Amino acid sequence: MQYKILMVEDDPVIREQLQLLLAGSGYQVETAGDAAAALARMQTFGPHLVVLDIGLPGASGFELCSQIRAFSQAPIVFVTSSNTDQDELTSILLGGDAFITKPYRPAILLAKIAALLRRAYPDAGEESLCWKGVVLHPESGRLDFQGQTVELTRNEQKILWYLFRHAGTICARADLVDFLWDNQLYIDDNALSVHISRIREKLASIGLTGFIQTKHRQGYLI
Repeated sequence: MQYKILMVEDDPVIREQLQLLLAGSGYQVETAGDAAAALARMQTFGPHLVVLDIGLPGASGFELCSQIRAFSQAPIVFVTSSNTDQDELTSILLGGDAFITKPYRPAILLAKIAALLRRAYPDAGEESLCWKGVVLHPESGRLDFQGQTVELTRNEQKILWYLFRHAGTICARADLVDFLWDNQLYIDDNALSVHISRIREKLASIGLTGFIQTKHRQGYLI
């Protein structure tokens, strides 16, 4: 299933950046620059989730959130430069599901969106990801290759999910760490290396060697 995301942002540069990020992660994306356009696209596009700025021309993001909640229960993620406790509280009271301040880490935003979609649509069915003949089943934690299967731990499948979503591009170590452990204040950098080593051992057991490449001082690539 390909989820649809409506992204509402008045700054054209940020709007384009977010659209590229979300589309590159496998989502179908439409954009709007103000509340009126966003409401129109809610009706025609029918998004599964809305990414929403607060400072919009015309009606504010808070007003738009209230209007959306009058007819839709799609998760709403506020992504905004406003970082006061009152703004975050207001977003919750109006029906927002997440509040992320700019500048944000792309991995954190993608993790929040993925978590909200899983929670909002538990019966949407498992989405398998395929790259170079390798098939990842994120929900069941399995990976298949040429008729052979390995079972993955939760963190192992999260790492592979992130790599598959960015297949063909280098994934920075910092982004992977943020994606895995965003709620923890400190994580030993070696923890990621340990998980990657264990994944490689499992892949090797079904004839997959060299599937995850290490790019020196950059990150990992499949």
